[in-house]
Amino acid sequence: PFEKSMEMMPFKQRKCLETRKDEVCVIRSKFPNKLPVIVERYVREKTLPLLDKTKFLVPFELTLGQFLCLLRNKIDLDSSKSLFLLVAEKSMSCMSSSMGDIYSRHRDTDGFLYITYASQEVFGSRPPG
Repeated sequence: PFEKSMEMMPFKQRKCLETRKDEVCVIRSKFPNKLPVIVERYVREKTLPLLDKTKFLVPFELTLGQFLCLLRNKIDLDSSKSLFLLVAEKSMSCMSSSMGDIYSRHRDTDGFLYITYASQEVFGSRPPG
């Protein structure tokens, strides 16, 4: 039960800022051509499964669209289902943008790029009515 609750807790709450910064330093020194990305399911998401991991090392030149395809495959999402990505908890980025460009504009102070996924456009949308 404890492991499951830790899994549900956002990455930023599981590790303090200094620990996250240290992780990024180690990652960037070992893999200078890769970007450290944290991918988490939207808090209110009910239909999509959790990913088996939250940390990804992504090439600079990979587009957000290509990364979306990679995530769709990881969660084995049916082609008829939608998957939306929110970058840095505030913006939906262009699918043709490179991860390097997105990282340079939206990385967190800890050095990770945070991406949230959901099955519908729930980000910033108001309920109908």
